[in-house]
Amino acid sequence: MLRVRPVHFTSRPEKWEELLAALGLAKTVDHGPWREFDAGSGRLALHVTEPGSPDDGSTSLGVEVGDLAEFARRTGLAAEESGSTTAELITADHGESCRITGRDGFSFLADLGAREVDSGGADPAVTVVGVWFTAEPGPAAMTLQDIGGRFRPVPDADETADFTAKNGGVLMVRPASGPPRSSLGFEYDGDLAALRDRLTAAGLEVSETEEAFGRTLHVANPDAAGAAIPAAHVPPTLWISQRLTELV
Repeated sequence: MLRVRPVHFTSRPEKWEELLAALGLAKTVDHGPWREFDAGSGRLALHVTEPGSPDDGSTSLGVEVGDLAEFARRTGLAAEESGSTTAELITADHGESCRITGRDGFSFLADLGAREVDSGGADPAVTVVGVWFTAEPGPAAMTLQDIGGRFRPVPDADETADFTAKNGGVLMVRPASGPPRSSLGFEYDGDLAALRDRLTAAGLEVSETEEAFGRTLHVANPDAAGAAIPAAHVPPTLWISQRLTELV
């Protein structure tokens, strides 16, 4: 089992909930500072943090698995060939977890999750996307393959790599200079114009770009709007790309 579930840290959870509801995600967990939202494919967690804290507006890559020990074992076996990944069982603040580390030093957590989820209130066309930016995209792609990601062909002939997770969501590798980092986005396998109307009707600022391989909506980032001087890790917008089903 493998499901994409990034964790986004924010001091503006209400604004995020408004955005996610308009996008079509369904809230399934609301426990103190921790909230979870199911999409048609994949899941997103919000972790409420204090305004101005270093992690405010940042996203941690994350996945859910069905059995931590078995996941660590299989990842370790796959990594024997690639040499790009380590998988370590740990006790995190929230409980037992598995830390995956790539060759560039970037790490993220795999947590326990249910194999089946009831996301009946979610728009089935929405997919959660976790992105890994790195100066070493080749080894990063091998890590996502080691953990069970299924390679998805992309039209670009560069160093990008996309992977789907068996139980929902997409993981992407994108080349970037500087320290490795993670980010968040969405894909939409439906009428993008209708989605834009829905977001606009909810009072959200939306723009659209036409790209070589499809269209992308850009929605104002609630974290950027809430800061007098947004941190460097907080993008001004969130993206929702048209999913190219013929490439999947």
